[in-house]
Amino acid sequence: MSLIKWSSELSVEIEIIDAQHKKLIAMINKLDAAMRLGKGRDLTEKILDELVEYTRKHFSAEEEYFTKFGYPFTAQHVKEHIAFIKKIEKFQANFEKEKLTLSTKIVDFLSDWLRDHIQGTDKKYIRFFHDKGLK
Repeated sequence: MSLIKWSSELSVEIEIIDAQHKKLIAMINKLDAAMRLGKGRDLTEKILDELVEYTRKHFSAEEEYFTKFGYPFTAQHVKEHIAFIKKIEKFQANFEKEKLTLSTKIVDFLSDWLRDHIQGTDKKYIRFFHDKGLK
């Protein structure tokens, strides 16, 4: 069973961003499954590394659109991105140093944060981007 399931509630109605969000959801679900099935530290670390890297890529893509179109709420949105990246980098560093084991709390944090960010902060840019022709 997937931790997060894609639904229209998570759509920002922008094809490329929805595709990236779907990939992030798949990665969180993969991390959750690996952790719950005890797939081993190496595999879990690899998935976590991929998730961190892809999250940076996704945030960068969103931020490029903010700059390109002059999104008026860029500063606040970017602050959320930075805070999230710092948090997951800390998880990643502690996991790599074996100071941390992945737990449902961490995976729940990742899934809750992504869900809340999409449904709250990201949904705010839909009309703005649509007005700029991004769909």
